[in-house]
Amino acid sequence: MFKKVLDDVWAFDCEWVPDIRSGIVMLDLPPSTPPQRVMEAMWVQGGATAEDPQPFLKTVLCRVVSIAAVRRRVIDGKTKVELLWQPRHFDDIQKCEEAEVLQNFLGAVGKVKPQLVGFNSRSADLKILLQRAVVNGLYLPDLCQRPDKPWEGVDYFGRDNDYHIDLIETLSTWGNHGRVSLNEIARLSGIPGKFGVSGDDVAGMWLQGRIREIVQYNCFDAITTYLVWLRMAHLGGFFTNEQYEEEQNEVRDTIFGLLEHPDHGYLEYYLEEWERLEYLQQELAANSQQGFPAADINQ
Repeated sequence: MFKKVLDDVWAFDCEWVPDIRSGIVMLDLPPSTPPQRVMEAMWVQGGATAEDPQPFLKTVLCRVVSIAAVRRRVIDGKTKVELLWQPRHFDDIQKCEEAEVLQNFLGAVGKVKPQLVGFNSRSADLKILLQRAVVNGLYLPDLCQRPDKPWEGVDYFGRDNDYHIDLIETLSTWGNHGRVSLNEIARLSGIPGKFGVSGDDVAGMWLQGRIREIVQYNCFDAITTYLVWLRMAHLGGFFTNEQYEEEQNEVRDTIFGLLEHPDHGYLEYYLEEWERLEYLQQELAANSQQGFPAADINQ
């Protein structure tokens, strides 16, 4: 379990696809090779099979297309929750460039220095952001600065520092039977997991230019990561039962506020799924109590 909850928390998630430029360079393909062909060649090189036509590629070979985060700030004792995402402008090609997306997000992290929360972020999300920052030749000294000792300041690279919390490391064990996915822990907790779109769909969506939909899917995962973090913080005693309920309502209020703008209508689906899962949890709990064996469990 993590040791503390800071006053500025960013629960983040990112989406990536096979990078066409990386595929051309590493596979020595002609620069004019169509993007679809390049991706297929990269998957073949990565061990594609009939059962798994899109194997997980090394993150350094992939392009970050979207980053989303839920930000929780405590200002003068009051909590404020925001939904952040990159790119902000889907119709501007320049704003959708990987270097721009990375610079905006990682630059903000380096400046603000929030407590980062992710799911499999130490091995995947944060690593790909750093790898692709190197590939893109970015300049991020504020992000990369490290203290001499773990307890002396912000450190997003050390394991003995609560400025980067990877929830999967607390929840999972070695081996398939003990490893938990975000979708599993979320849905079993009454929180929306994967619905409508999955990670396997993102590459095809990117090829079709559906950046807006990728960002929306990314935002869903960021909200889910944040809600799982809230539940774990409640488990760890950082929030009482009453506070935990209030924190969840802050998320709902933030979503309702965004829904006032027509561009954010997609968030209605998240609220509907959240309500459905919570109702299902209540129904299952009621049925379980009604059908509990009558035997004396103290015997």
